[in-house]
Amino acid sequence: MMDMNEIELLELLAQEGRPLVIFFYTPLCGTCKAARRMLEVAEHLLPTDVIVAAGNVNMMPEIVSRYRISSVPALLVSSAERKASPDIFYSMVSVERVLEYIRSVTP
Repeated sequence: MMDMNEIELLELLAQEGRPLVIFFYTPLCGTCKAARRMLEVAEHLLPTDVIVAAGNVNMMPEIVSRYRISSVPALLVSSAERKASPDIFYSMVSVERVLEYIRSVTP
């Protein structure tokens, strides 16, 4: 999982071809740190074609506004086709739940 800036994430959201997962956090959020660890474990269980990225919402006003990110941690998942709006999940209680969210958009 790579931390990216807003421009890089907007480009990924516009590109088709691979499923996309973006983890949104703030640096001082303890719950975000726990959720990030869950996502890092889940990442090892995903197909290699899934793009997993992260971004600090404090530095992403356009994305926060466009996708109405209301709290952190947040997980945005988008299918490879990018035809439908991405799903955003706020409850990451376990690695299994995180995998469920991601698998909802992967074949």
